[in-house]
Amino acid sequence: MRIVKNNKLVKRLLLVFIALAAIACVIVPIPYYIEEPGETINLKELITVNDKKDENKGSFSLTSVGIRRATVLMALKAKVEPFHEIISVNELTGGASDDEYMQIQKFNMETSQNFAIEQALKLANKPYKMEYKGVYVLGVEKKSNFAGKISVGDTVTKADGKTFTSSEDFMKYVKSQKVGQKMKVTYIHDGKTKEATEKLIKLPTDKKPGIGISLTDHTEIDSQDKVKIDAGDIGGPSAGLMFTLEIYEQLVDKDLRHGEKIAGTGTIGSDGEVGRIGGIDKKVASAAADNNKVFFAPDDEITKEMKEAQPGIKSNYQEAKAAAKKLKTDMEIVPVRTVKDALDYLGKMK
Repeated sequence: MRIVKNNKLVKRLLLVFIALAAIACVIVPIPYYIEEPGETINLKELITVNDKKDENKGSFSLTSVGIRRATVLMALKAKVEPFHEIISVNELTGGASDDEYMQIQKFNMETSQNFAIEQALKLANKPYKMEYKGVYVLGVEKKSNFAGKISVGDTVTKADGKTFTSSEDFMKYVKSQKVGQKMKVTYIHDGKTKEATEKLIKLPTDKKPGIGISLTDHTEIDSQDKVKIDAGDIGGPSAGLMFTLEIYEQLVDKDLRHGEKIAGTGTIGSDGEVGRIGGIDKKVASAAADNNKVFFAPDDEITKEMKEAQPGIKSNYQEAKAAAKKLKTDMEIVPVRTVKDALDYLGKMK
């Protein structure tokens, strides 16, 4: 009798364990993320020029990659679902903390917007100035004496009370000092101006004195034409091309789309070059589901070094074509290397 009761207890415990394991597979996150087709967003909803919205028919849309924290069940589904990919935390963030990753994504979006506005103003022959705001902090070395004070996402505006016109001038000044010398750094953190005084360290790269941060220029466009981009929580630089096209259409007040729905992706540089991005297959899937007629894809050059480092690598355009073929969509994939390529194509549309 006792043996029967024990067997029943074991079975019940086993059922409870199986139930808990099943629930864990559904709700407990694992250290991986799922990349999947995200939203295709009409830029009429995000961009105004001189307080006016785009009233022309059709649309220019950015495309995005959706990212979700994985569970065991989601990971298993991603293995079989098309245009879904499992990536590690390190692959997503590059080793940065969650906060640092979000700050970098925010900066990439701001830079993308600035370059897009600049290119649109150039194309429309509108006057503008590029204002230097300071040095944007992309990373802080663990050995830096400023670690814990200066953070990723901060903007350094002064060193020893001196201002600079570029990050290059800033670095030149810092490197002209001595290792171990104290330096007062003025920076902006969460909109507030702060100061920190610490000793310079010897940089591992060139053995010169330094603060111990990776940096880039923080600039903003100053123009008579008021361009506003409300990107919300969208991060990263990949909407640059589509931002440029939407802003340019509004600046020149001309119907470039001929009433068609047009999506695309690609970074935009200060020279108008369209750059490579990640997850383009997922963006093609998103745009196709949104019934776009055209998709602009970066026709980036694949160098010998890239092929050696990543055998089998394809250009974004080739990846986009392959995705469109898999989807069996009629959406046309158009290769672009510069924003002018996109405008030339639009000029030939009927």
